[in-house]
Amino acid sequence: MASSTSLAKRLLLGRPFRSDRLQHTLLPKRIALPVFASDALSSVAYAPDEILLTLSIAGAGAFVFAPWVTLAVAVVMVTVVASYRQNVHAYPSGGGDYEVATVNLGPRFGVAVASALLVDYILTVAVSVSAGVSNLGSVVPFVAEHKIGIALAAIGILTALNLRGLRESGTAFAVPTYLFIVVIVGMIITGLVRVFVLGQDLRAPSADIVIDAEEHHLTSFAFAFLLLRTFSSGCAALTGVEAISNGVPAFKPPKSRNAATTLLLLGGTAIVMLVGIVMLAKATHLQYVEDPMTQIIGGPENYVQKTVTAQLGETVFGSGSVLLYLVGAVTALILFLAANTAFNGFPVLGSILAQDRYLPRQLHTRGDRLAFSNGIIFLAATAMVLIVAFEAEVTRLIQLYIVGVFVSFTLSQAGMLRHWNRLLRTQRDPDVRRRMFRSRAINGFGMVLTGAVLIVVLITKFMLGAWIAIAAMLVIYVLMLGIRKHYNRVSAELEPSEERPILPSRNHAVVLVSKVHKPTLRALAYAQATRPDTLTAVTVNVDDKDTRKIQDEWERRQIPVSLTVVDSPYREITRPIIDFVKSVRRSSPRDVVTVFVPEYVVGRWWEHLLHNQSALRIKGRLLFEPGVMVTSVPWQLQSSQDRDLDRLDRDLSRAPARGPRTRRTDSPFAAVAAPHRPEPAAEAEEEPK
Repeated sequence: MASSTSLAKRLLLGRPFRSDRLQHTLLPKRIALPVFASDALSSVAYAPDEILLTLSIAGAGAFVFAPWVTLAVAVVMVTVVASYRQNVHAYPSGGGDYEVATVNLGPRFGVAVASALLVDYILTVAVSVSAGVSNLGSVVPFVAEHKIGIALAAIGILTALNLRGLRESGTAFAVPTYLFIVVIVGMIITGLVRVFVLGQDLRAPSADIVIDAEEHHLTSFAFAFLLLRTFSSGCAALTGVEAISNGVPAFKPPKSRNAATTLLLLGGTAIVMLVGIVMLAKATHLQYVEDPMTQIIGGPENYVQKTVTAQLGETVFGSGSVLLYLVGAVTALILFLAANTAFNGFPVLGSILAQDRYLPRQLHTRGDRLAFSNGIIFLAATAMVLIVAFEAEVTRLIQLYIVGVFVSFTLSQAGMLRHWNRLLRTQRDPDVRRRMFRSRAINGFGMVLTGAVLIVVLITKFMLGAWIAIAAMLVIYVLMLGIRKHYNRVSAELEPSEERPILPSRNHAVVLVSKVHKPTLRALAYAQATRPDTLTAVTVNVDDKDTRKIQDEWERRQIPVSLTVVDSPYREITRPIIDFVKSVRRSSPRDVVTVFVPEYVVGRWWEHLLHNQSALRIKGRLLFEPGVMVTSVPWQLQSSQDRDLDRLDRDLSRAPARGPRTRRTDSPFAAVAAPHRPEPAAEAEEEPK
């Protein structure tokens, strides 16, 4: 019978998948678009808000610049999409910006890109979910009152969906994403037709409020700086574009072509929606401020500012209409699902970095649903911490945003320039060279433009919170280099030399004795079976009465092994055993000492607290002694017979157990080192008895 936790896991995540099912999780374009593009598509729900609220600092008259700022953002998006179409064709392995920078600029630049992307993925989850709660709270007041708890619950649901596996999560997200596109585009078309074709005077709920500008007399330089800050806030619409280049391996063949097509669909759809929302906001005289309590003059008492999409839905479809609630619902849902872009990109990038030894190797392996479970759980936990720390406030979180993504944009395009230059030095075909020149020109323009945007973002957002993201990138950068240095040092130490290993001169066996019982007798028998050069049983005298009982029982049973009693006047167990083992080996450095430790095997978690504590301390200490081997000799208690061993195998190997336990195919070493090992070789591995 499966345990309750196992049943709950299967209900939430589904049945485990075999490794050979990996091909069946690949995505067609219609599913890949909502999986990888939901972040960029959903940004139209908060990028217009950030543009308008930043302009409101200069008063309502500054809203006239909103369309021009939006047009500049659209130009950047067109450039980035065109540039990344070159990336996915040149580097389809899934490394994305990290691979491009590592191959062409060097490992240090690759690690810098990776640290920027990791931070940006975490912020994507926090910002998207917080924005979703804000939009839903504009329609449902209860959500606004409990936004932190609802945001955390949303992340939990997304985590469970992604742990079920890539394709299943993509299918679950496809309908809401396409519904969002249809509803928002329908709202834009309806509103623009009513204003410009039918001549109706549509006025947003905030059209008649009077804004008190925070800065009444901005100098030309200050106003230009404000426009740059507005532009940098609007560039949040570009986040998520890079996720497709990281997720190329998840596409169905032809992978590069399908990824490039999905990028084109993403860019076109996002630009139409972003420009359409800002145009409709201007046509309906919509106003949006950063702080309604201080910026609005003579406003209604207890005025609650709704988001831009909520105001446009009310203006176009009418207050209280079903379509208004539909706009609020799909907007909130797509923002929640936008975090799915990070849930697909972060674990894949983490797996690649772990394979390159920049992150812990636990992030490299897939779970039993063929998803990178450890990366998904880490991302969710970190985003939850940010949600709580910043109280799910989009305006506070957005200042940390987009720094990382433009770092990766710029370095990636610089790497692509070097990539094309290297290929052009050896390519002689005129047609191929012409295509390479065109691609190099696209990537070169992309590098200049994204580099300029990065400078603008750093200047305008540094003191507003971007420094936190930069500090986090530096910490992750140093941490990854430290992890790589550690793995390199361990590999160097473990590298076998050309010399043949020197055999030990003698093997001295030591059996630890706490009582004369079945585990001790089994350990003695096993030690004798190994035929050591010398064999000694050792007990520590912490109580004279107990020690005499052991000696009497030893003599009564006539055990043919000498029993050594080590005194411990301070009633310590570990230190006397360590000193005894050292004394045995001290006479000859080439000798080894094998310590046999009898242990109970229990079946219940609370029994671990009652048994084996001394054994664990002794083993942990002996592991640091050179020339000392530690052998555990288990004795299974009755409670251990009730354990579900198949489930234990699955938990230990993180892969489904198949077939008899003596012919395992779910070895954790096989899963990590050779995920596509042929079946006969996998079946040949037998579990030790």
